[in-house]
Amino acid sequence: MSDVMFGTNGWCFLTNHSHVLLAIHRNPEIRLKDLAAQVGITPRATQRLIRDLERASVVSKERIGRNNRYLVNPAAQLSHQLEAGHSLGELLALLDV
Repeated sequence: MSDVMFGTNGWCFLTNHSHVLLAIHRNPEIRLKDLAAQVGITPRATQRLIRDLERASVVSKERIGRNNRYLVNPAAQLSHQLEAGHSLGELLALLDV
């Protein structure tokens, strides 16, 4: 077994969209700046990714006072042909270790 870890040589196994989605799944009330820091991207980039996830009906948000609560749609179907027939909930269950 190699000592090389994913992500140490310039690439990551999951995309930033996946990182944002997983962080939201783990903490639906996470603040945008904290989410950005966790993923390692700017708050503006984080907003763009959340907007993409909202457009795909994967994530929705509701205002609670001055904050947002993000809701993940576990019934959303994965769109790539390699994952056809599987839901977002199935994927999150695998990743949420």
